Amino acid sequence: MNLSSLPAESPLLRVAHLRKTFGAHEVLSDVNFSVPSGAVVSVLGRSGTGKSVLLKCVVGLLQTDGGEVTYRGVSLADPKQRGALRQASSYVFQQNALFDAATVYENVRLPLQARGTGSPAEWHEQVLEALERLELTDAAERYPAQLSGGMQKRLAVARALVTKPELVFFDEPTAGLDPLRRNAVFSMIAKLQRASRFTAVVVTHDVQEALVVSSRILWLDAGKVRFDGPAQEFQQSQDSQICEFRDNIEALRASLRS
Repeated sequence: MNLSSLPAESPLLRVAHLRKTFGAHEVLSDVNFSVPSGAVVSVLGRSGTGKSVLLKCVVGLLQTDGGEVTYRGVSLADPKQRGALRQASSYVFQQNALFDAATVYENVRLPLQARGTGSPAEWHEQVLEALERLELTDAAERYPAQLSGGMQKRLAVARALVTKPELVFFDEPTAGLDPLRRNAVFSMIAKLQRASRFTAVVVTHDVQEALVVSSRILWLDAGKVRFDGPAQEFQQSQDSQICEFRDNIEALRASLRS
């Protein structure tokens, strides 16, 4: 089944009653949401609410303690479907997870080699295309340690997109970046998503930037989804808990800037 054949009302990804505990501490409790095809869904929440844990549970980097994740309507409990999700998706880690001993070119080529499809000549063309899109062509023979923080982030994104995935998971893509670079990263994600039409799930602390680029907002609080809807509704909501989270974050940022 290709993307165009998926019924419009069917989500690309669905999470139902997901739970995750670490010892006696329940991080995620009965989490439910869906991700429409072609959407940019930002997962917001305070520190320690389990946003990154949720992302890792969805993609299978962490084992859940209950619930179900489905991709294209089929449960990921089916090993074949979990393999299909891995083939169709990419993951941008919070700390980039670059290979220090590999050049920029080699880092981007690694996912293509790991899949084992295509020829070395085809990989070369795909790597060059990804480097050009992320404005890294001139840095192809440099190593990650020789790059700025913003360039390292672009390299991580280039590596994620080189396989032309239909679904990309971003775990805190602006972690450790200054406000200017944060804006640049969100602008980059929005531009690339529009160009390639991939579906994006973005875990972030950056509320205002997320509201600008996202089609949907998922607000995680105390281990549960407290809001799941259009970004505009979240922006305009007068719910006291949402206002406290949304407006206090921006007020703190303004204070720090001043």
